[in-house]
Amino acid sequence: EFRPISFPIMTTPFVAPGDVITTESGFLWGHGTKLDETNKLLRASVAGFVEQVNKLLTVRPLTQRYSGEIGDVIVGRVVGIGDKRWRLDINSRQDGVLMLSAIHLPGGVQRRRTDEDSLQMRSVFDEGDLISAEVQSFYADGAIALHTRTSKYGLLGKGMFVVVRQSLVKRCKQHFVRLPQVEVDVIFGNNGYIWIGEGDSPASAEQLERMARVRRCIVALDRMFVSIFPDTVMDVYGDSLEMGVPASEITHPDQIGRLTQKAVLRQQQHNNL
Repeated sequence: EFRPISFPIMTTPFVAPGDVITTESGFLWGHGTKLDETNKLLRASVAGFVEQVNKLLTVRPLTQRYSGEIGDVIVGRVVGIGDKRWRLDINSRQDGVLMLSAIHLPGGVQRRRTDEDSLQMRSVFDEGDLISAEVQSFYADGAIALHTRTSKYGLLGKGMFVVVRQSLVKRCKQHFVRLPQVEVDVIFGNNGYIWIGEGDSPASAEQLERMARVRRCIVALDRMFVSIFPDTVMDVYGDSLEMGVPASEITHPDQIGRLTQKAVLRQQQHNNL
């Protein structure tokens, strides 16, 4: 039995294969959709989230590797160094590539890179380091070229690393966020890698507890297939405090549903705008 879905956006933006996306005519069908020739209905061909750009309808798959768009903010882990480049795990089909010429040199010095710089690459980023970067371009084979030419990008200090479905990370104007009233810094990587930190100063026990609670809130949103952005994270965070739920129990099956209710409603409101 197919679930008819009204347009522009249904109560939940998630569709399964065979679900009717719209019964109206005049829309263009894109990736993840298929026209039912029998009754001229537009149906989903994959499980995912419906997106609309003007008259074009697409379904963004729920589980897929990060493909990248120019200007995206990403968090990645260095997995290889050599040939004047760093290779980063960025949750893509191929490792991301950060060239020596595409980094912000210590001290902000603007000059040509030398052979000595290539020998000192590990002093900038070493294997295992987490860094933030921006998608600059794409190579012919589809690999993603990154850069860290501005001071806001670069090596990430002590913090917490979270992996979520990249399709759930909402594109926002700002992906470097200091959560209000919590005083916790979060980088929402478009590639599904999220970093949570407290700046350069040593974190106190209270700060670590706040960071752990933020992490649990993000994991809860991911498990419930709810869009992840600052507002929904704060919805879960605030409700967990009001209900007196310890950080360690936020993702417990008995708690996760009620703690994410407000975030689900906010997601529906955003989808209906």
